[in-house]
Amino acid sequence: MGAREAEGGGWAPLAERMRPQRLEEFVGQGHLLGPGRFLRSLFEGRQLRSLILWGPPGTGKTTLARLYAEQTQAIFVPLSAVTSGVKEVRQTIDGARVRGLQERRPTLLFLDEIHRFNKAQQDALLPAIEEGTLALVGATTENPSFALNNALLSRVRVVQMAPLDDDDILQLVERAMADADRGLGPAPPTLTPDAASALVRAAVGDARSALNVLEIAADLAAGSAPQGTRGEITVAVVEEAQQKRVLLYDQQGDAHYQTVSAFIKAMRGSDPDAALFYLVRMLEAGEDPLFLLRRMVIFASEDIGNADPRALQVAVSALEAFRLVGLPEGVLPLTQAVTYLACAPKSNAALKAYGKARRDVLAFGHLPVPAELVNAPTPMMKHMGYGRGYKYPHNVEGHYVPERYLPTAIRNHVYYEPSDQGLEKVLGERLSVWREQAAQSSRSKSKSSKARPREATSGKSSSEGGPGSGDGVL
Repeated sequence: MGAREAEGGGWAPLAERMRPQRLEEFVGQGHLLGPGRFLRSLFEGRQLRSLILWGPPGTGKTTLARLYAEQTQAIFVPLSAVTSGVKEVRQTIDGARVRGLQERRPTLLFLDEIHRFNKAQQDALLPAIEEGTLALVGATTENPSFALNNALLSRVRVVQMAPLDDDDILQLVERAMADADRGLGPAPPTLTPDAASALVRAAVGDARSALNVLEIAADLAAGSAPQGTRGEITVAVVEEAQQKRVLLYDQQGDAHYQTVSAFIKAMRGSDPDAALFYLVRMLEAGEDPLFLLRRMVIFASEDIGNADPRALQVAVSALEAFRLVGLPEGVLPLTQAVTYLACAPKSNAALKAYGKARRDVLAFGHLPVPAELVNAPTPMMKHMGYGRGYKYPHNVEGHYVPERYLPTAIRNHVYYEPSDQGLEKVLGERLSVWREQAAQSSRSKSKSSKARPREATSGKSSSEGGPGSGDGVL
């Protein structure tokens, strides 16, 4: 449906036909192409530079390289690192050198999948880039820090491209529907709003994927349409075109919030199977993995906390691992983290402790810090009693002083109450002993102060110690 003959024979797919022919047609990457941005300045100044375009599939890396060559009036030579080697690279370099001398035109070598080149192959590019024989624009889906050697990285500028957002994909889909020449033809099937949403969500930021599915869906709709009608692209047709079921999941609607809620509750309820089901359901429906990872980091503190402090480390490590590798391999640290969090001992003591402390801060936040906790760097402050009586824990056996450090009016308030789960059981037993010792010390001091008048002091305490003012802070 609507296919057009490509140059040199064959049939160009919709994604190829709809490839932007001018920079004004390019959709997305506003952080690079917006006013005053790096790539925009290169285009406007017609400055040819060597670049590495790093980003997910379908974000316009090849298109951007073509447009860059046209804008700088350079000869565009495309190679793929999958099918080419040093021989083809050297031929391109020789050709660029000849064109530079005879035609006075620069050459832009576009090397797709550049991360597939080994170190020796990458090194073959260095002299030509350094001498200005050609400009290299490499495209990669892999992190250049790991996929490319330092010698090459030092000679190029790495540009990170982002997945297209839903509005960008929808704009491209609507453009293909409306373009009678390059798009789906003068009378394409109609596209229902639900089908458009399903198609956009399933693309997950990949323009090529969206246009490929749209083209197949248009063929299916036209083929099954009654005689004399244009046909209709529905959700069912999109599912057939994708050969996969479109999950009913609206990232801004009820399905989103319901599924996220079920995901959190499954982890809280220590059901790794259900948690994993909802995780995969959201990922397959196009949910942003980083959103899920952020929820898992919060969960690790809110619902596990000190019952297993490693849970927070696992969640944060999963977030960093995903940022490092991306999709599809990034689902593995996601899965590892979800199953660990679901199986970890649970405690919401941190959440409750913060709430109690916050209530007291709002009610008693004006209370002064006890004088013994205030540093006394000047003689006057020492004379006024600041720092007097403070005991440096590291100078005491067991490194614990039975004291409470809250303001006097709320000295006996308790916020953190460890659960009996995991490591918190040990923390709770330790804290219980400390608090009892502190309470006994407080009662003893109270009796002592009532039995005799307060003694005058010189402003020094024999129990003070530690660096500087005695609080252990350098």
